[in-house]
Amino acid sequence: QVQVVESGGGLVQPGESLRLSCVASGNIGGINAMGWYRQAPGKQRELVATIASSGRPNYADSVKGRFTISRDSAKNTLYLQMNSLRPEDTAVYYCNADISPIVTLWGRGTQVTVSS
Repeated sequence: QVQVVESGGGLVQPGESLRLSCVASGNIGGINAMGWYRQAPGKQRELVATIASSGRPNYADSVKGRFTISRDSAKNTLYLQMNSLRPEDTAVYYCNADISPIVTLWGRGTQVTVSS
């Protein structure tokens, strides 16, 4: 079974940090781009950060300078280091992986809550 599973979410206070992980498993060949998206209650899903197979990252303006995306291609694993978290970062965070030019896998998400 081919799947993507996120982990690492939780409840933190403003200013604290979290590190999300995402593992793609199953009969997967090479993975092209991978990315993190998030969806807050009542809002549309939005891009947080993506990373190409070359390692080139791309960030939403709202997280630049605070979040860092990285990947371990040998382990089909994606990471998101989130620092200086804010209440507006509260959302369900989803990972995706482009396993072919026409197939993108999505995980079920991990909840991140930033609250004092």
